[in-house]
Amino acid sequence: MPSAFARFPPRLQQAIVSRLGWTSLRPVQELAGHTLLDGKNAIILAPTAGGKTEAAIFPLLAALMQHEPEGVGVIYIAPIKALLNNQAERLGNYTEMVGLRRFLWHGDIKDSQKRAFITEPTALLMTTPESLEVMLLSAKVPHNKLFADLRAVVIDEIHALAGTDRGTHLISVIERLARYTNNDIQRVGLSATVGNPVNILHWLQGTSKRESCVVNPPKVPAQKDLRVHLRETLGGIAQEASQIAQGQKSLFFCESRSLAEDIAERMRNRGTDVFVHHSSVSLEERTAAEERFQRGGNTSIICTSTLELGIDVGDLDLVFQANAPSTVSSFLQRLGRTGRRANQRANTTFFCEDIETALQAIAIIELAKKGWVESVPTQTRAWAVLVHQLLALTLQFGAISPERCWEQLAIVPDFSGIADTEFEILIKHMIQEEFLFHAGGLLSMGDKAERVFGRKNFMELYAVFSSPQLYKVQTTAGYTIGSLEQLFVDKLVAEVSCFLLSGKAWIATHINHQERTVLVNPAPRGKKPSWGGFAPQIISWELCQQIATILFSEVSIPYIDNKTQTILDEYRSELKSLASNSINIQIDGEKALWWTFAGGQINHTLKYGLQFHHDWKIVSDNFKLKIEGNSLGAATLDLAIARTKDRNFWENSATQNFIYSQLPEYRLSKFQRALPDIYSMEIIRKYLLDIEGTIQFLELQNV
Repeated sequence: MPSAFARFPPRLQQAIVSRLGWTSLRPVQELAGHTLLDGKNAIILAPTAGGKTEAAIFPLLAALMQHEPEGVGVIYIAPIKALLNNQAERLGNYTEMVGLRRFLWHGDIKDSQKRAFITEPTALLMTTPESLEVMLLSAKVPHNKLFADLRAVVIDEIHALAGTDRGTHLISVIERLARYTNNDIQRVGLSATVGNPVNILHWLQGTSKRESCVVNPPKVPAQKDLRVHLRETLGGIAQEASQIAQGQKSLFFCESRSLAEDIAERMRNRGTDVFVHHSSVSLEERTAAEERFQRGGNTSIICTSTLELGIDVGDLDLVFQANAPSTVSSFLQRLGRTGRRANQRANTTFFCEDIETALQAIAIIELAKKGWVESVPTQTRAWAVLVHQLLALTLQFGAISPERCWEQLAIVPDFSGIADTEFEILIKHMIQEEFLFHAGGLLSMGDKAERVFGRKNFMELYAVFSSPQLYKVQTTAGYTIGSLEQLFVDKLVAEVSCFLLSGKAWIATHINHQERTVLVNPAPRGKKPSWGGFAPQIISWELCQQIATILFSEVSIPYIDNKTQTILDEYRSELKSLASNSINIQIDGEKALWWTFAGGQINHTLKYGLQFHHDWKIVSDNFKLKIEGNSLGAATLDLAIARTKDRNFWENSATQNFIYSQLPEYRLSKFQRALPDIYSMEIIRKYLLDIEGTIQFLELQNV
């Protein structure tokens, strides 16, 4: 069988050799080349900087060269503009070297350039999901002309989209695009880390009839340098990181913008050039940081996840991590930024503020060593995006019948679990609430939708996620401490949630969404902020169970220093009494701690289940339930837990109605307000609860 390279047109072969200086293709590029040239849909897996982009683009360019498209032939989609901008020069070089052109379309591109593109389309279009939606909604874009010969879409960093509302939005837009062409659009997803590629490929496949294939060449094991250091103060973290970073190029990942700013401030004037890179930093500042980073060493960029998604900042020496990410996937993405040069090991040093985040870091490393990565969840009842797409279709067509809407949307995998009758209930509700206007059998944008999502140009509607809305955090005396993003505030529970801001712990007492304010008091002494500073941050069952394994073991951890090992051993000793208790319950008078290590969803489910028969105050997090009550005792608690082990208990309508009535009214999507209450609460249940997982967990308990 000839190589994939031999199947490329001679002009592409010559360009790869003479222009790029390549002597061969990498294994992933060979496998992907055959797969895509054979016309299959594919998920292409390879480590960061492993050549995935070329694995997809070269065979697709080969097909375009054989028969140049009339209009856009291939769309390259990235989840963020920064990645698009970063890839623009590379893909521009690849298209130019074979006589084709590419165009970059997003919100920062001038209208004059977009008009020129519409007049003379390029073979390759680079854009984001939201910008693609803008093109579909714009009357100035001739969809039939641009997309009549569309042949393929490439989705970079697909794991960042699949299983999310943005992913549902993207697959909906792709299916709408497919109506403008007679081609069966070839679908290609690129990812470095995903636990269930077959499921993601099935999701990406949509209505395409092509054969499909996961391209996943064997990985060559490589040595890695990993360290976990517990340093307790940000000053100590900044000092040690600065010393290690001297004369080298490093990325320092933080889990929040405020933490990134704090660490950056403390690292300045310690001998290293320090830049900050997150979504609230201006584009000019982020670009300057990336350019300075590429030019020389002795530079550290303190960043959030904005630099996790494949953006090329040149050769990198070190990766630091403040505390720990919530997933193995994020860790692997960040680790993969290093180790790209010959004789260089991939590396990450974790600097943790407390033993809990140190445990989380250790557990993530241990799961990665086993080869375990999170599976990307799939969804079939994506209510919030269904609302979004209904409104988008009314804008695209001016007025459209409910039947035609459902014809276009029912084919999307993420809506496949929604029945025709449920869709009709949604339409009726949106008409009644004036989100939609119904006349002559056609739907159009309602007055309330215009008020909520913006009358001027509906930019709020274009994005599945709102631009970050900030809430003022104020004391009861009216002193403003700082601000929090809406996504964080939506998960706060008054009188329960505790968080860090401006270096102090606060407890939320009242949340006013109308005025965008959060009233707080200093957190009671001894009340720790929620794990990771977020409430509730849902951590997976697997990660929590790995933390339990570490805690109940006496094995030393080889990649932590002596100080961290000492503190870990002390923490292990505190919980040692649980080892002889098969169900991990500590009871002290009328208070109990049940250490489940079951993850946030199962623990929240248990909380409401136990409260069904008892007037107990229960606070749950990812690792335990804190239970207080007058009637609380070992026998009473054992009986209550035993009752919840019966599947009939959870399936009983009285239990379910009670649980649903107790759920906090989290706003997980801006489109929830357009949903009937029953579907809005379903979104919250899906985020917060896991009844099936809870039943399986209880079956393992010896009560």
